[in-house]
Amino acid sequence: MAALTSAVAGGTAPPARPRRRGGLVPFVLLTPALIWLVVFFVVPTVSLASQSLQTGDIDNGYTLTWNFATYADALSRYWPQFLRSIIYAASATLGTLLLGYPLAWFIAHRSGKWKNVLLVLVVAPFFTNFLIRTLAWQIILTDGGPVAAFFRATGLTTLLQAIGLTDNDSLLGSQFAVISGLIYNFLPFMVLPLYTILERLDARLLDAAGDLYANGWNTFWKVIWPLSLPGVVSGTLLTFIPAAGDYINSKLLGNTQTVMIGQVIDAQFLRVLDYPTAAALSFILMITIIILVGVYVRVAGTEELV
Repeated sequence: MAALTSAVAGGTAPPARPRRRGGLVPFVLLTPALIWLVVFFVVPTVSLASQSLQTGDIDNGYTLTWNFATYADALSRYWPQFLRSIIYAASATLGTLLLGYPLAWFIAHRSGKWKNVLLVLVVAPFFTNFLIRTLAWQIILTDGGPVAAFFRATGLTTLLQAIGLTDNDSLLGSQFAVISGLIYNFLPFMVLPLYTILERLDARLLDAAGDLYANGWNTFWKVIWPLSLPGVVSGTLLTFIPAAGDYINSKLLGNTQTVMIGQVIDAQFLRVLDYPTAAALSFILMITIIILVGVYVRVAGTEELV
């Protein structure tokens, strides 16, 4: 009390206590996000898990019997489609990276006044329905089209057959068509994160690398690539996850030998009406993607996502 009196008498106010922030405001702000998460993730996930453990049929109804054998049966019957989906998604992710990285670099550092135009062109496919874009690729890859004629004239069809991406001279109805469709449809998901990172790259670091007599190759691997890893990690995740569950491209651009697991799930739900098997396949796919993404992020380093 004496210290307080002397401080006031000397003209110095006592230090104010920091106002405690808190209360209900943060929880109120989080409420919409929590509601969205519960309604569109938690409830469907619980419903899916419950459906996968039921037995019955569409006529007599389904009963929750905790039938875990559905998972083993579904996996034993459709593991080739699971493996094929992972391979196609990984191939498409690699393809979008190889195409998207140079494009993102060009837009970020070499496009000049055309930067905004190129960015609009990258996202322009999103202005059209996903289904319509994929149907357009049926026309592009048709046997009588200029693309197929170019591939035959240059011998690329022979190369594709040699590596197993096509079975004959036809591009449509092949693994090549499915993977190409995935690359086209998900390319913007790779380009935009890469552009965001590369556009913020400090040019002085490149000048410093040149001053230290680093050639272009060394500058890329020692400076540009490590600094762009956050965009690479984000882009690969945004591409791989939806590509693994896609069924439109395999259905419209492939054949009976290119069926992906998404196409199987679609058939089980809508045509076969085997809801437990479809739910089990969906759950297995979700868990598989979570495990693969978790391992990938662990290997890449979680700090790369910042």
